[in-house]
Amino acid sequence: MLDLIITGDRVVTPERTGAFEIGIHEGIIVYVAERGRLQVEARRVIDAGDRVVLPGGVEAHAHIAEPMYTGWTRGEEVWLQSPEGATRAAIFGGTTTVVSFAFMDVHTRQRAFDANEAVRGRIAVFEGHAYTDFAFHPVLTGTPSPATLASVAEAIDDGTPSIKVFTTDVTTGQDGVKIDSGALLDLAQVIAARNGILVAHAEDDELVKYKEATLAREGRDHWYNLHLVHTNLSEDIAFYKVTRLAAEAGCALYFMHVTGAAGVASIAQARTRGQAVYGEVLHNYLCFTAEDYKQPDGGKYQTYPALKSEADRQALWDALARGGLDTVATDEYTTSYQIKTQGKTLATACGGHAGIETRGMIAFSEGVAQGRISLERFVEVFSTNPARILGLYPRKGVIAPGSDADLVLWDTQGTRTIRMADLHHEGDYSIWEGWTVRGWPETTILRGKVMVEDGRLLGSPTDGRFVKRKMLPRTLSMK
Repeated sequence: MLDLIITGDRVVTPERTGAFEIGIHEGIIVYVAERGRLQVEARRVIDAGDRVVLPGGVEAHAHIAEPMYTGWTRGEEVWLQSPEGATRAAIFGGTTTVVSFAFMDVHTRQRAFDANEAVRGRIAVFEGHAYTDFAFHPVLTGTPSPATLASVAEAIDDGTPSIKVFTTDVTTGQDGVKIDSGALLDLAQVIAARNGILVAHAEDDELVKYKEATLAREGRDHWYNLHLVHTNLSEDIAFYKVTRLAAEAGCALYFMHVTGAAGVASIAQARTRGQAVYGEVLHNYLCFTAEDYKQPDGGKYQTYPALKSEADRQALWDALARGGLDTVATDEYTTSYQIKTQGKTLATACGGHAGIETRGMIAFSEGVAQGRISLERFVEVFSTNPARILGLYPRKGVIAPGSDADLVLWDTQGTRTIRMADLHHEGDYSIWEGWTVRGWPETTILRGKVMVEDGRLLGSPTDGRFVKRKMLPRTLSMK
């Protein structure tokens, strides 16, 4: 006897969307068959009715349980929300796997950063405190030592294949965050040799710092001028440099938070050269522009790099629909409203986005319901592509025999207005409060266990597990 059977008239599988029955046993999908074809007993049967059945979402970009940059907190030590809070919000939003970070000089105090040790430390923080499955990107800052590079190779071999870097210190107040070109090339070669993927926050550091200093000297260092510092040109220059270094190393590359048309074009150009280069967009970039900074509390919309123009927003949607961008993520960075909005200058404007629960709701409502993308494309950018790109596929991100039974039953017709009272993160604000959406995740299942149903949390923070990952050869090369 199976543990659970899900039946539905609209089940999104890799082959097609149709009427299917999903058999689940011991957390795994054991079969996907045409509805009514098999006669199998199960302890529970869930009829999806008019809801769509999707694979659970994969969040590729979430800052959780990290100390904030003190330049944004007026020198106070403030930590971002806990794994329990972040993953509770994620599971209510239809996300069943969250990939967070293991930072150099933050999540390990070793003199020489050890990527594997950092990941083990983060596992200890998350275990017993996560409603979703989880994994981590080790983050290298500055110039990695030979010992650090060796640890990166070991981490990839041990199931953590994605390594993140910054090409900028982000603001003039920080130092030692960015990696220089030579060290980046060395790192990319190590990653490529071990079949991993380089993950980048890419902006041109010299241009960012020059623009910030110039505006400060001119008395124009207000937060609402962030888009004049973190520009399309900065993104264009950095993307070109990183793609060329990745090409030299033969390394696959994933750009986080692409903000505008220039970044989209850089990715497209690299792909014409046969490179495996992928792009991520945040759902706030799809819905807001730099004009929103001019609101009285406009700082709440800021995520580094800065919001851009309406033309850039449209370019991001077009790229997402046509395949020029691959994933929708969050840059989850939940803190209080006071801290988020108290920085009124370019140097003190707080980054990050409290959106891990709203990611799918906004992408579905503004994408599928508005006719910008298909239902199948939504599944790709919400679930399948982040799983593929980060080495989770086919265990995650797909409804198929042998995959984890991570599923979401999605109401595609209901209309709701997002309210703080309906959200589940630990912060006290959301830029999405008051936003009306069509479509909502109603039931979320993690490895065969019903975690959320009819607005009720049924799962436990002990349900989430660390997931080891391995890149597929076709993800590492587009040739």
